[in-house]
Parts: sequence; C-alpha cells; structure tokens
Amino acid sequence: MKYLLPILSLIVGFVGGVWISGDTHTEQVQALETYICPMHPTVVSDKPGSCPICGMDLVEKEVDGGHSHEMQADRETYICPMHPTVVSDKPGSCPICGMDLVQKETDASSVQDGSVQIDPVTIQNIGVKTMVVEKQPLKRTVRAVGRVDYDETRIMDVNSKIAGWVEELYVDYTGQWVEKGQPLLALYSPELVAAQEEYLTALDYAERMRGGVDRDVAQSADDLLVAARQRLLYWDISAGQIAALEKTRRVGRTMPILAPRSGIVTHKDVLEGAYIGSGQHLYRIADLSVVWIYADVYEYEMPWVSKGQRAEVSLSYLPGEQFEGKVDYIFPFMNEKTRTVQVRMVFDNADGALKPDMYADVVIRPEVAREGIVIPAQAVIHSGTRRVVVMAHGDGRFEPREVHIGVETEDGYEVLKGLNPGEQIVTSAQFLIDSESNLKAALAGMQRDIGGHGGHGGH
Repeated sequence: MKYLLPILSLIVGFVGGVWISGDTHTEQVQALETYICPMHPTVVSDKPGSCPICGMDLVEKEVDGGHSHEMQADRETYICPMHPTVVSDKPGSCPICGMDLVQKETDASSVQDGSVQIDPVTIQNIGVKTMVVEKQPLKRTVRAVGRVDYDETRIMDVNSKIAGWVEELYVDYTGQWVEKGQPLLALYSPELVAAQEEYLTALDYAERMRGGVDRDVAQSADDLLVAARQRLLYWDISAGQIAALEKTRRVGRTMPILAPRSGIVTHKDVLEGAYIGSGQHLYRIADLSVVWIYADVYEYEMPWVSKGQRAEVSLSYLPGEQFEGKVDYIFPFMNEKTRTVQVRMVFDNADGALKPDMYADVVIRPEVAREGIVIPAQAVIHSGTRRVVVMAHGDGRFEPREVHIGVETEDGYEVLKGLNPGEQIVTSAQFLIDSESNLKAALAGMQRDIGGHGGHGGH
C-alpha cells in the first residue's frame, strides 16, 4: 500500500504530460501548417495545394493564436511596389512584373482600423501624389454638335385666297430674296374683277349720297362701301392697291399678289400660266436674320444647362470665328433612343453665315451657381455602389474613406459628404494603397479566425 500512492502519482503525471504535449502539438501544427494564397489571402488550408481561384500554389504561413498580431508586426514582410497584393516573408521578385520586393513594416493598429503605413521609398516608387481639399466654384462647359434651322416664328406661307390664273410670275425660283410688299405674281380672277367693279360702284354711290338730305340713305351707302372694301381686304388686296383703284377708277384685269414679309423663298409651288384654286399654297418665305440651333445634351449634363445661358458656336468652314447666342428653350421630354434632351438656342444671323441644316460645334458656357468641395475624378475609387477616396494623414499613413459624390464638374466630382476643407487626399496610386489596405484587413480577419480555432483546440 505504501508503494501504491507514488505509482498513482507517476501515472497521473505521465497522462497529464501527454495531454499537454498533445494540446501543444495541436497548436503548433495549426501554427506551423497553415497555407494561404498570396493573391487571395482569404483562401486558407491546413495542407499544401493550389488556390481554387487563381491556381497559384499555397504558401505556408506561421500563425500563433495568442500572438498573431504581434508576430505579424515583428516579422519582416516584403511586398511588390506595383502589386501590393504580392506578399512574401523573404526577399525575391514579383511573379507578375518581375520587380524586386521591398521590405515593409506592418503596424498592427493600422490593420485593425483599415489604414496602412507605407515607407517613404515605396511611396516614391509607386508615385503617390496628394492634394489638399478645398471649396471652389462648381462649373462645367457643355459641348455638343448643333444643327442650324429656321426660326419658326419667322416663316410665312403665301396662299391664294381666290381662284384664278397666273398671268405673270415675278418670283420664279427658290432661294430668291424678296422684300415685304414686292409683287410675287399677277393673278387674273373673274371674281376679283367683279369685286373691283362692285367697289367702284359702291364708291360712286356713297359719294353721291353724301350730298343728299337723307342721312339714313347716306349711311347705308357708306356701309355698302365699307363691305365692298372689306371683301377686297379679305382677298389680300392691300390698302395701297385699293387706294390706287380709287384714284384711277379703272378695274385691272389682273391683280398682283404681294410678299407679306422680307426673306428667302424656300419653297415655290406655282408656275406661270397655271390655274390656282382658293387656298392653294404658292410660296414659303423665311427670314434668316435670326436662326435657331438645336443641340442634343446628355442627361447627366442637364444640371449645367438653363434657359438664358450663354452659348457659342463655330463652323468648320469659318475657322477661328465664333457666333454668340443664348439658350432659348429646353424641351420637356427626352429622346428614348439617344438618352438626350434637345436644347434650342437663338443666334443673330444678319450676314447669313449660319445657313439652315449646317452642323456647328456648340459650347454652352457654365453659370457659377454655388461653391462646393471638388476633387479630381482620378481620386475616386468606384467600388460597386460605394465611392472611396484615400486619405493621407502624414508620416506615410493612409486610410480609405467612403464619400458621397454629386454632379460631375469640369475639375472632377462634387463631394456632398465625407470630406472637409483642409483634409488631404491621394490623387494617384490610390488603387495600390486601397488594395494594400484591403489585403491587411483580410489578413487580420484570417488571423483572428485562425486564432479562434486554435483557442478552441486548446479547450
């Protein structure tokens, strides 16, 4: 019995040693036999193999569950300046571009908050450039291709109000310039001859009755004269032509049809000797002293276009010459095929240089509406639905930050939320820094997972 107690103690000690040794061995196996993909650090395995994503060989990584962050901070790490996702624990060359890997110290705290610490040599090698955020006027010049067209308010059709025959054609070709009141053609119409005779008869009768004693009869004669005169006016016989008829007291066989306005004859639908009916179209006259120019503006540029805004156009056949006008009308609907909105501009054209159906280069100048924070377009990283910029905190420390952007300006993007004036951001190589930050965050998460598994194994 006196030998039993020492023997039991030896057995308990041996079993306990085996248990502790087995637990330690398990942790060591987990620490020493962990393999990850250099390009996809979230791919973790407990044995050698290939990455299921890119096919690269998995590399062994030592991880201690209780001291993973300290070991990561103390161990020498080498990365590629151009491809920061290429990480190695020893010097060598980048398998992608062949550049020498550079040594980098990892800051454990930066891994946790998403920031990254980069040494000055690496910053210089990858060409990091920064800028100070500040407010500035929001502006953007809209450029488009325009098409010259007629001013629709300066186009007039000439129609016949009475049937007859064209005895003589004075304006006989398209493109001819006419002045307001200029005879276009001479029309013979039996109805028009009868109307002239009726007017002269009413004129004679009214003049005779004005000297009589019966005022009612005189008034009736005047009313008859007014009605005959109005009939001639309805047929587009001018007041001057009626005055000439009163003066000569002779009925003309033909009556000229006059141009209602000055301009260019753009359509001619009549020939000499032809019979024309009542309401038939004869000419179309357009005044080109003012023209319209239409331009199609993309929907993302519409915030920069407003009525009354200054516009400029230039023509290919007049290099160096510009014409100034303004935005006159913005159409209230969009072209579903081109996803553009049509904008109409008005331009003076006294010299006729702007000809309908010409193409022109249109520039709509911006109007400064407000100030805001504007950053270069290349400073923004588009990551799915998120927009990210890289903050430069000094001493080689960088941090990705999500921002909300507004309209696109001439100088970049308006920032609505996420930045303040005076802060410093990265404007070049930010993709490399953001990749490095994401890699660190992924490694940190992986190390936490491995550490958690090791802890459970100990229990």
